[in-house]
Amino acid sequence: MKTSVKTASVKTGIHALVASFIICAMPATAWAAPRGSADEAIAMTKRAVAMIKADGKEKAFAAIADPANTSFHDRDLYIYVYDMNGVTLAHGNNPKMVGKNLIDLKDNEGKAVIKSLITTASTPAGRGWVDFKWPNPLTKVVEQKSGYIERVDNMIVGSGIYK
Repeated sequence: MKTSVKTASVKTGIHALVASFIICAMPATAWAAPRGSADEAIAMTKRAVAMIKADGKEKAFAAIADPANTSFHDRDLYIYVYDMNGVTLAHGNNPKMVGKNLIDLKDNEGKAVIKSLITTASTPAGRGWVDFKWPNPLTKVVEQKSGYIERVDNMIVGSGIYK
């Protein structure tokens, strides 16, 4: 009886040791799972652009605003849409922003966020990354963010990652 208890205890100890080793050996990216990646932000933006083109603004903006829609809401990733004059057309994290002209909005370091998005959207490529500070919807803390945007007609569609 004592031998089987001792054997079970040793096996449990070995399993715990192996599990600890596996967890410690995981790459750093596995620990970052609660945050969206650059590739995921680009993919989410492209899904929103495709929906706007296929289904129209009204249907796409409703989907973007719906927090239950996982195509446009995933951890700290969400979609935002502005027109080229700075008016918020859709916002997946803060619906109170919709309809407001934010052309003069600056982050806490004085960077004109929406003007920077418009500048990037106005390039021949019509897409790219813009760095700024923005409140993270998960932590509620202002963090460094890189927003990926694409121009669609007279709109800027984007998502971004927190660093």
